[in-house]
Amino acid sequence: MKDFQWAEELDCAVTVCDLNTIVLYQNAKARKTFEKYGDLIGKNLMDCHGEKSAAKIREMLASGTSNAYTIEKEGKRKMIYQAPWREAGEVMGLVEFSIELPGEMPHFIRG
Repeated sequence: MKDFQWAEELDCAVTVCDLNTIVLYQNAKARKTFEKYGDLIGKNLMDCHGEKSAAKIREMLASGTSNAYTIEKEGKRKMIYQAPWREAGEVMGLVEFSIELPGEMPHFIRG
């Protein structure tokens, strides 16, 4: 696995999987977020998702598209951003960023 040291201490959860949906990396925040599931490195992330989510994951891997949405869980609002990661232009897997959102957040229109 390539060096993911840049992501280790980010203040958002980062999870990376390969084309077979095997978890390759989780940063400290992701490990803390999902600690109740144990060590997920080397595990299939499809085992943690329902059919609707699994279908979206398969679609992103096949088409190279990204997915973004917001959730609220245990009183915390989060933005989830999932996107393919590539090497030499070829999709190699997915990366997910889970970012906690403040209660109020400014929105700027530029241009």
